[in-house]
Amino acid sequence: MKIAFKKRYLNISLVLGIVWLIFGLLEIFIKETPYWTDYATLVISVAYLVLFFYQKQKKYLTIENGTIAINGYSGKQLNLNEIIQIKKFAGDYILKTDQKELTINTQIIDQKSLITLNETLEKLNVEWK
Repeated sequence: MKIAFKKRYLNISLVLGIVWLIFGLLEIFIKETPYWTDYATLVISVAYLVLFFYQKQKKYLTIENGTIAINGYSGKQLNLNEIIQIKKFAGDYILKTDQKELTINTQIIDQKSLITLNETLEKLNVEWK
């Protein structure tokens, strides 16, 4: 099961990518001799667009085969059966095992996916704080 990002969160990356792309193209085609910084705006736009498509495809969390994993550069992962405590703090869920911690930012999770996440976490027989 995949836990999705909020649409607004994804759309911000898309809009920023498009805006940087427009600025980059304008700077390159309007100036007679573009500087390296003009090309850097194109790199920034590509980075935002790649981020948008990656997040849209991979989603925020993946819960399958007895594990929960954050999809991203950190790639943190926990086994569900090793979780001993779930703590709610400032809108985040902090899942704790004996050795690891995984923080889930609930502010960027789609509302329907958040309900699914809550149902999955409530099925675990762990201490909630």
